[in-house]
Amino acid sequence: MADLPSRRSALRVLAGFGAFALGATACGSGDSGEPDRPAGTATTGQAVPADEDRRMPAEWESHARTFMSWPALESVWEDDLPFVREDIARVARAISEYEYVVMMARPAQRAGAQKACGSGVEVIDMPVDDLWARDTVPVFVEQDGKLEGVDFNFNGWGDKQTHDNDALVGRLLLRKYGIPRIQAPLVAEGGSFETDGERTLLITESSIVNDNRNPGKSRAQIETELKELLGMEKVIWLKGVRGEDITDAHVDSLVRYTAPGVVLLDRAFPGTPPDSWSRSSDQAMTVLSEATDAQGREFEIIDLPQPDPDLITGYTDAFLSTYANFYVGNDAVYLPKFGDKAADDRARGILQEQFATREIVQLSIDTIATGGGGIHCATHEQPGKPIE
Repeated sequence: MADLPSRRSALRVLAGFGAFALGATACGSGDSGEPDRPAGTATTGQAVPADEDRRMPAEWESHARTFMSWPALESVWEDDLPFVREDIARVARAISEYEYVVMMARPAQRAGAQKACGSGVEVIDMPVDDLWARDTVPVFVEQDGKLEGVDFNFNGWGDKQTHDNDALVGRLLLRKYGIPRIQAPLVAEGGSFETDGERTLLITESSIVNDNRNPGKSRAQIETELKELLGMEKVIWLKGVRGEDITDAHVDSLVRYTAPGVVLLDRAFPGTPPDSWSRSSDQAMTVLSEATDAQGREFEIIDLPQPDPDLITGYTDAFLSTYANFYVGNDAVYLPKFGDKAADDRARGILQEQFATREIVQLSIDTIATGGGGIHCATHEQPGKPIE
């Protein structure tokens, strides 16, 4: 293994909610040369107004494409590298049935990735380290109807994993597609954020008010910066779990929006002994029960129970067994299945009730889950009109 602990090797057994979410070359044609700009300044050098014209869309809104990343490093995955690649290819092929998928891969691995993913997936040259596109791809926002990408300075979840290439994905990807880049004044990952598209942000304090990302910054400072960067009016802080997994407890495996005012909350399998993860879920329930969103709505909170850990088909020493790490595509929702048929079916039914017009596609992702991640961790949407 590498000297820095990998996302896979740094994980712990999950009895409560799963908390995981993970010199470059030019990226081929399409490099627009669009100048980067720091947060708080427009391309012209004028201040960016934190007004109603700036917005982070909800995941269920229209996607132009879905980005994914081909796992590159045997030092991270060891003997599981071919198996995690099979999982990633399976997810990419499933999503490509409904929307355009771009797989980023190291140039030397591009042909293998293309063969595994099939002709329905576009594979592009991009130096990457690992598969966690949710955290390395920029967070997209709309400003005056135009798309921008916020680069949150990925640092390997607080320098816990090698990230020389993944740290540059934000800059290079935006340059390739000609999307203006905003460099955030703080460090975070895409899995840190959950929004309703109507200016409410859910986030765990443990994953961002943390000296391994933002030393010396208070929660109030970070909240102010996030509101400006992402166009939020209200930030709802959940405690999370600090220091027990590589992400410090991303929100995208704890609580997820399905519509404005409606959230699914990951809950431990009945009878599981209380631990830091289940207590964090309880704390999130308390906070959300007492909160209102930016539009003044109270939350409808729906439990999303985990499977029986004795019935899951994958490894159990570090297995992400939350259903909350699903991905909402243009016409389908992609949900893991873990081998506990009753729990898998129950989760499918809950998601179908919430996304009645979308197909629920359940996928086996045992190796990804063993690495502490899920389908949401491995995907990142670009808002916009679907590519035909």
